[in-house]
Amino acid sequence: MDFQLGAAQQALQARARTLADGVFRERAARWDADEEYPWDNVKDLVAAGFMGLAIPREHGGSGGSLLDVLLVVEEIARVCGVTARIVVEGNVGAVGALVAYGTEAQKRRYLPWVLEGDKPAIAITEPEAGSAATDLVTRADEAPEGWALHGEKRWITGAGVSRLHLVYCRMSETPGAEGIGGILVERDTPGFRVGERDRTMGLRGIPEGRLHFDACRVSREQVLVTPPNGFKKLMSAYNSQRLGAATVALGLAQGAYELALAYAMERRQFGRVIADFQGIRWKLADMAIELDAARLLIHRAAVNAGSRFPDALEAAKAKTFAAEMAQEVTGQALQIRSMARRAMDARSRSSAWFATRGCSPSAAAPSR
Repeated sequence: MDFQLGAAQQALQARARTLADGVFRERAARWDADEEYPWDNVKDLVAAGFMGLAIPREHGGSGGSLLDVLLVVEEIARVCGVTARIVVEGNVGAVGALVAYGTEAQKRRYLPWVLEGDKPAIAITEPEAGSAATDLVTRADEAPEGWALHGEKRWITGAGVSRLHLVYCRMSETPGAEGIGGILVERDTPGFRVGERDRTMGLRGIPEGRLHFDACRVSREQVLVTPPNGFKKLMSAYNSQRLGAATVALGLAQGAYELALAYAMERRQFGRVIADFQGIRWKLADMAIELDAARLLIHRAAVNAGSRFPDALEAAKAKTFAAEMAQEVTGQALQIRSMARRAMDARSRSSAWFATRGCSPSAAAPSR
């Protein structure tokens, strides 16, 4: 397998990095601090062609591959995880399912929304159905004009800002996965209401919230997939979303590593930069290895997918490893900064101790 990027992909990667470093980096803290959705960044993403990058050319997109999308996501996540998540959901997940399974009428209506900057939301999680998605109870009852949705969704990324929602719901009495389908719901549909926003520890620039469906009426033309194979189709499309999440984690970790490396190269202790110390070098080397391992798992899954959705096992491996790696690498990046501070504090305490005794550390050291 060839892991070398082509010239066009390298150019795409460089363009994303330039936008990230030149524009998004200085804005990133603002979105988190103010819990504000980055509409300014969305405008820049649209102008760059990064929203709908994977949408086929016949529908106005660039026809990019999954790997193309992930290259952009990593570069942006280095400086702003919130904006990177928008790129993910502006290309895969609900968008991928719509491209793969939607009718021509659905594509003509909704794909332009994405190209204009909408980040469609995937509504799966419920109060009693998280990882066990087949336990969901939100249901769609047949009505004369179509379907009536009843239920509640929780922790929905983009709640309140997304115009389009792909809602996983129970469309038959059949228990388990075989009773589940997917319906496209627009934000201003009667009976659909955005509820309370859930509090998060980070990435607060993109809301996680609750959606309520109170006899929400949708037409038959809004149905994307139906039982008994609808859930299988939806989760197959969701494998691309898993790689997107893995790549956001990778980009965040890469950004932390780059900051730690730069800090180690400029911070001086005991007359030299701390990057000269073996303990710091070990940490940086381990971080670089972990980053490369995660990147290779992600790229393998993306390349092996070809024009299809990624393999479930390969996507799961990549997401699991990247998520755990990101925690480790960002933690180590913080350690590198704090280690230098602790070394400085220890030297100060040592000097103070010897000063109270009328001598210096060098004078107290044994002769050789």
